[in-house]
Amino acid sequence: MKSARTPSSLRPRAAKPEHPLQWLIDPVQDDPTFVLKAWFGGRTIMLNGLHQLFLTTQGEPWQGVLVCTFHEHQASLIAEFPSLRSHPVLKKWLYLPESHEHFERDARRLVQLVRKRDPRLGIPPSPRKKKTTVKRIRFGDRL
Repeated sequence: MKSARTPSSLRPRAAKPEHPLQWLIDPVQDDPTFVLKAWFGGRTIMLNGLHQLFLTTQGEPWQGVLVCTFHEHQASLIAEFPSLRSHPVLKKWLYLPESHEHFERDARRLVQLVRKRDPRLGIPPSPRKKKTTVKRIRFGDRL
């Protein structure tokens, strides 16, 4: 007797749960260059091929928004957003902790800067490493 189960290829996939910081993604997702990538346990908002903001909810010090920027732009961003600080682990980026009293306000303002293509925001992704091909030798093959 055959099983009544449907093949796994025909079963609907479970929908991915919405990210807790989805409200920060919504204002930019209509941009034609928008890409949202799962990245190191969080989500990175990309526009024009650049990482703009990294949204993470994994507990301190990974609970909030990381601003993808170069060191030369950090001082001006901190002057505009006093709630930003250098990330304690990933020092090359700025961090807006979700626990900060002005988190929602400042996170929305950062998204607005992303939408306006502020040149202080955005870093290119690291180039992908080429995979080295390993030639497998079977037992009995001649070298």
